[in-house]
Amino acid sequence: MPSPATVAKFTRGKTERDLRVDTAAAYRLIAMFGMDDLLATHISCRLQGEPMRFLLNPYGLLFEEITASCLVVLDMNGNLVGDSKLQPNPYGFAIHAAVQKARPDAKCVIHTHTQPGMAVAAMADGLLSLNQMSMMFHNRVAYYDYEELNVELDPEKKLKAEEDEQERIGKALGDKHCLIMRNHGLLAVGETMADAFHRMYYLEQSCKIQMNTLACNTKILLPSDATAEAIAVIEENDPRPRAQNTWDALLRKLDRIDPSYRN
Repeated sequence: MPSPATVAKFTRGKTERDLRVDTAAAYRLIAMFGMDDLLATHISCRLQGEPMRFLLNPYGLLFEEITASCLVVLDMNGNLVGDSKLQPNPYGFAIHAAVQKARPDAKCVIHTHTQPGMAVAAMADGLLSLNQMSMMFHNRVAYYDYEELNVELDPEKKLKAEEDEQERIGKALGDKHCLIMRNHGLLAVGETMADAFHRMYYLEQSCKIQMNTLACNTKILLPSDATAEAIAVIEENDPRPRAQNTWDALLRKLDRIDPSYRN
């Protein structure tokens, strides 16, 4: 897990306004690439300073409608901070709070319910190292078994259930950057939104490839563990700022199409 100094390197100089723009951009990009799910799923970004607070989408808006100014701020107990009249999705808090509590380096969290992601999440073997793209995740994806929504009405029991679930999610993620939630969906984290989106995009592509490959109903060739591990190590140690360069290019694309996410 990166040290606090490493985290500071990635976040230094980012104002709340900068983080709001990045988070709104992530929502728009998830929608643009077809990874949204109507009003469901969430993207969060931890704000600077203490106590811990993070940005989340208000409930009732499509991802393509999210702007920097409409994002709400929550504390770690799920309470709104500030005077926003918009409300978050009550079921969106637990997963993001779990990651934010367990992984101070995981400043940005993206969670999706895509068809490829949920399909792979239902497969006993999980994500397979079928190709160069999915090999980057070889032995680097965590898994979390499905749990029902917390519909407990008693406030004290509900809070205890949420805290227990958050602890389990945090332990399942461990020091990895991607989590496949069994029978549920995908989750990716990063020190920056660029990192989190980069991982989610390629995790989604890997799941799509797996669905298409298995649908061919033919013999499948898998690389050796050594080969897959070598690719994963290369990806981890790649000195080029690929995620940030890609993110910058995607923001230019958004600005050409519809820069209203910055509002």
